[in-house]
Amino acid sequence: MTDKIALTPKTHTTPPAKFSHGVKKGNILQVAGQVGFLPAVEGQPPTPAGPTLREQTLQTLANVKSVLEEGGAGWDDVMMVRVYLTDVDHFAEMNGIYNQYFEEQNLTAPPAARTTVYVGLPAGLLIEIDALAVLG
Repeated sequence: MTDKIALTPKTHTTPPAKFSHGVKKGNILQVAGQVGFLPAVEGQPPTPAGPTLREQTLQTLANVKSVLEEGGAGWDDVMMVRVYLTDVDHFAEMNGIYNQYFEEQNLTAPPAARTTVYVGLPAGLLIEIDALAVLG
């Protein structure tokens, strides 16, 4: 039986509740919902990358990538990406940022994706992204 391994990159804060930033078991890696917080600074609260959707989306993708890498994965291992926006008017802008980002990743094939409008993020946060990866 394969052990379940909790993943928390050095760039991330300790989660505020009983969950992990990512979990790996066997060749499956699930990245928990990530938001656009800048890399953690000890003794300081999490800080959003900026007020814009672009700043937060790029930082959120970087945070997802950090968890993937902590688990030995990369974007080519990702099967599914789920994006949660707080404003339906952000769909077009987010799709543009997302498309440009993944074009720059030189993937063999893009992951499946889903975008949902969700209004439950903490104040000031505009986007959350999670990912499911299969290694090997």
